Amino acid sequence: CSLQAGLAVLLKAERLFHSSYHSQAVHIRPVCRVTPFWCPLPPEGVIRAACLFLVQDASCLAVSWELRQTLTVVFDFFSSGQGKKDWSLFKMFSRTLTDTCPLASQSKVYVDISPKNKEKELLEVSPPPTSVHEAVVQGDKKTYAVYDLLSPSLFNTSRSLNVQLKWKRPQDSSEMPIPTLHAQRYVGGYGLQTGEICTLIYNTHPYRAFPVLLLETVPWYLRLYVHTLTIITKGKENKPS
Repeated sequence: CSLQAGLAVLLKAERLFHSSYHSQAVHIRPVCRVTPFWCPLPPEGVIRAACLFLVQDASCLAVSWELRQTLTVVFDFFSSGQGKKDWSLFKMFSRTLTDTCPLASQSKVYVDISPKNKEKELLEVSPPPTSVHEAVVQGDKKTYAVYDLLSPSLFNTSRSLNVQLKWKRPQDSSEMPIPTLHAQRYVGGYGLQTGEICTLIYNTHPYRAFPVLLLETVPWYLRLYVHTLTIITKGKENKPS
């Protein structure tokens, strides 16, 4: 469908590349192929309904390739001078969803409406979602409003879908929640001898530890000496896997 229908309609380069952060990734991995088998024939005179088993090849002799493309974008309207948490699809992308891609087997929009400090009544999403989904993410219970673009009723009321999130009363800037995992980076020293790049990763969870995958994108003109890499956790040197 390219940019004619579906979620890709929102991918307007002018808005994406002027965001606070954007990352595009392509993931390719081998997956063991699933082989179909029909059920054994029943005794004579017994009517058999349609029955099919999907058996995964244990030896993984037949392999399929899975392609997954992801786009991560961060819009920061709160610290851009407006001082509001409200947002909408049109406000972020300058576009709305008009139709689903006919070739898509799934096409959904998830909006995190999890209550912060038991303030669920302050949050309001419009239009009403087609369903609500609950899941556990990093040990915390999350609630998502789900907009299924394949649902016939979603585009019946209007020709476009502009998901909006509003707060019923103004929020103080000091009440912004701190993420469970967040990081910051700074450059210290100068030159090849004392120059260094420091990355600090914080875990604010009261008791749980999380595995962290750190990916650094280094420009070609910057030379890094891997033998000088040190990882310190709570004052002690940590050996990464």
